[in-house]
Amino acid sequence: MTFAFRRAAMAFAAATSLWLAAPASAKGPDSLADLSTQVSDAVVNISATQTVETKRKGGGGEAPNLPPGAPFDDLFEEFFKRRQGQGAPEMPRQRKSSSLGSGFVIDPSGIIITNNHVIADANEVTVIFNDGQKLKAEVLGKDQKVDVAVLRVKPEKPLKAVKFGDSDKARVGDWVLAVGNPFGLGGSVTAGIVSARNRNIDSGPYDNYIQTDASINKGNSGGPLFNMDGEVIGINTAILSPSGGSVGIGFATPANTVQPVIEQLQQYGETRRGWLGVRIQNVDDAIAETLNLGSARGALVAGVDDKGPSKPAGIKAGDVIVRFDGKPIKESRDLPKLVAATPVGKDVELVILRSGKEETKKVKLGRLEDGEKVASREDGKEKSESAGPAAQSTLGLELSRLTDELRARYQIKDTVKNGVLITSVDPSSSAAEKRLQAGEILLEVNQEPVNDPADAVKKIKALKESGKKTALLIVANGQGDAHFVALPVE
Repeated sequence: MTFAFRRAAMAFAAATSLWLAAPASAKGPDSLADLSTQVSDAVVNISATQTVETKRKGGGGEAPNLPPGAPFDDLFEEFFKRRQGQGAPEMPRQRKSSSLGSGFVIDPSGIIITNNHVIADANEVTVIFNDGQKLKAEVLGKDQKVDVAVLRVKPEKPLKAVKFGDSDKARVGDWVLAVGNPFGLGGSVTAGIVSARNRNIDSGPYDNYIQTDASINKGNSGGPLFNMDGEVIGINTAILSPSGGSVGIGFATPANTVQPVIEQLQQYGETRRGWLGVRIQNVDDAIAETLNLGSARGALVAGVDDKGPSKPAGIKAGDVIVRFDGKPIKESRDLPKLVAATPVGKDVELVILRSGKEETKKVKLGRLEDGEKVASREDGKEKSESAGPAAQSTLGLELSRLTDELRARYQIKDTVKNGVLITSVDPSSSAAEKRLQAGEILLEVNQEPVNDPADAVKKIKALKESGKKTALLIVANGQGDAHFVALPVE
């Protein structure tokens, strides 16, 4: 045996020895049986039933009360459809639709957590336990924004319960266990890892999902995602799949996001979130350059609610919020989550950037739900507009004054009081690339309001003559929701 061969053989033996000696944690857990046994009895199936009343055309008598899916039910449906044109009276008929999901017990007295979408429109909710026991559930509260619901049952003896863990400690690569009721099959256990954190899937204002490759399918919704200590670090909520089945991309709402909501629902039967009263958008590179921010960061204030808490504090459209209550705002979606988790009525400090300089403002937080009620009432107010001058063009936009006729044509709400209407967009322009559309309203140019097409053209011309490369526009849709758009003026 040559020296080179002996050296290669020794290296291979050493590597093999190291591989054999590698800790079990490096290869994953040997078994999850003990963990599964520990938590499974606290995981339940949720059966939600909704009764829907439909009407049929009868004729001298009532329609037969057949259960949905009964033999010949489709023939009776066709018969009554044909009768609809013959002046027969409408006959009420009830149908029941059911959905299945998952949940878990967090209090031995009978408090159960699931997704809001599992029980949202249900008339009756039944909780089915691992031992086959079935109990009717009362809905204590539910929240659509983070998709969580709190149920209560009245068991004869204390239930097996599980506790929440600190989801902020979960790291990408950590092992997790999902337990639930996929496709109505009953208690099923799947394992995987944390694939990503703080995932935004545009399902709501507070998206920060834990992504996992543990198999999650229809029916798993509302079930728990466990860490290896048997703590719930997430509620399995959604999947990304072209087929409707698991492809290894599932999403769980973090425990730290839902716990404050659950506490509010238990205590008040409703949520009580903090509210700033501002509309915000993300800061891109073009906007950051226009506002002299140096780098893209923070949440750009696109509008301030006239009756919100930010108005008296002096917050203005164009301000960039970079810190909230001592916490940095790296991107706009960070702000709503922080505000919602802050107690109503608390005085908080906002650090904003205005004209390139930092300022600190103090705001007493309002309640989000109250603000939403006010906004809903304001939608009904009316305002008439007079006719204006002919349309003018700039930056690939054709602009017209808001008139009653144009408001009706483009379905502009009466609450949109100012600005000029975009009536067409040049498809080859930068405005088209930024997805500006006819029917939107130009409110401001470089933070100066415009109410006349000629005024907008004049302001853009002045920017060009001053050597500016970008115009910062505030544009609103027909409902009045505004956002910033940076367009080149060269």
